[in-house]
Amino acid sequence: MNLSNENKEIEFGGPATYRIVVKGDLGQEWSDRLAGLAITPTQHEGGSPHTSLVGPLRDQAELNGILETLYSLHLPILRVEQIENETPTT
Repeated sequence: MNLSNENKEIEFGGPATYRIVVKGDLGQEWSDRLAGLAITPTQHEGGSPHTSLVGPLRDQAELNGILETLYSLHLPILRVEQIENETPTT
């Protein structure tokens, strides 16, 4: 399988906006503990609930901290994607 069309350069050093999708329910009260990410629960027809977390993160260390927190909550991580790079304004 050739994935070369989908591969693109991703910068890992600075701020970026991420979408993280986990299997299960995660309440809004977790937003502060998860870097203020927007939490959106979804129910898939005939399936288990999923939760999307979206927002800007400062760096890979902050992303790693969020992933560790989700792991400690025993929420299977289904997707992590960088959806937008933040560009500094001058």
